[in-house]
Amino acid sequence: MSYKVVVLVEQPVTSWDARQIVALHADVPDTVHYYVLIPVEDAATRVEATIGSLAASEVMGTAALYLDEEDLERVHHEIREASRQALDTSVTAFGDQGVRVTGEITAADPLERLASLVDECGAAEVIILTRPHLVAEFFHVDWTNRARRKLKVPVLHLLAQSEPDWESEARHHQEGNAEL
Repeated sequence: MSYKVVVLVEQPVTSWDARQIVALHADVPDTVHYYVLIPVEDAATRVEATIGSLAASEVMGTAALYLDEEDLERVHHEIREASRQALDTSVTAFGDQGVRVTGEITAADPLERLASLVDECGAAEVIILTRPHLVAEFFHVDWTNRARRKLKVPVLHLLAQSEPDWESEARHHQEGNAEL
């Protein structure tokens, strides 16, 4: 029997985050299988944002930028490639912890795909790993709150972190004690 956890992330999972997530399931008697889900960044939104910032520069008298079909396809390709690399990095981070892991990227709405993946694999829980999104969280429109309303499994929200620099922390602590 396998305990299944779907992990929805918005950026590559670091070794530190993978260790922390795996540690949450150290007492699960079954084999834990992680399913990493990474949404493909919306290319249209990215292009619109770029054009919007360029439109502002046009008002200021700088040259306009025109994107043809070839440029748009290049942007789409770069975005898909970045998503694939993020998935590879994330799967490797979990794999290095000695756990079962599979992953996928999705161009669909992340919460729709999350819900269908939870059903498909029979997940026992969901973990959503993001950067802080204070405004979205305040208004309860972030992925975690939306997933909690939609899914019938526990949903845990974690904030992505990098590995702490313990040596720097120790030096800072020693310096603080020296001032006393």
